[in-house]
Amino acid sequence: MRKRLILQTLPRPNRRDLIEEIYWLCDTLGLSSGRDVDNLSTQIILKILQHSSNYAGISSDELGSLLAISQGRVNHHLRNLSRSGMVYRDRRLIHLRGRSLRESIREIRRDANRIFDELESVADEIDTLAGVSSKPEEKKALILMAKAGIILKD
Repeated sequence: MRKRLILQTLPRPNRRDLIEEIYWLCDTLGLSSGRDVDNLSTQIILKILQHSSNYAGISSDELGSLLAISQGRVNHHLRNLSRSGMVYRDRRLIHLRGRSLRESIREIRRDANRIFDELESVADEIDTLAGVSSKPEEKKALILMAKAGIILKD
């Protein structure tokens, strides 16, 4: 499954308030940006939190009824939330990925760490193939392939 998340640095709310903090969290994760002018993604996360405290999940039909929106809009936002790694669907029920918001964030962090580990590994291979070292004391020649032949650079 392809995941997409946009992280933004935003000032945290000054006072502790459930609604303000959940909006801040979702805005920071880029879940309520773009065309989501009604912040439905944030409202869906809030409803999942409020109605699935026993880990039973909530149906998309129930979310639509609670938010007074069409099933198509619910499913659109659920797809985006699923792509971000925040929620998952098990049969007909929607769940937070980690059974709590904190665990969901931890799972997303582990995903990001795995992605960055892979990026670092590939970058290291590219550096080696290009003759570039991350250690300043090593100096290797950079070999570039050109149509006319090989060009060596010191």
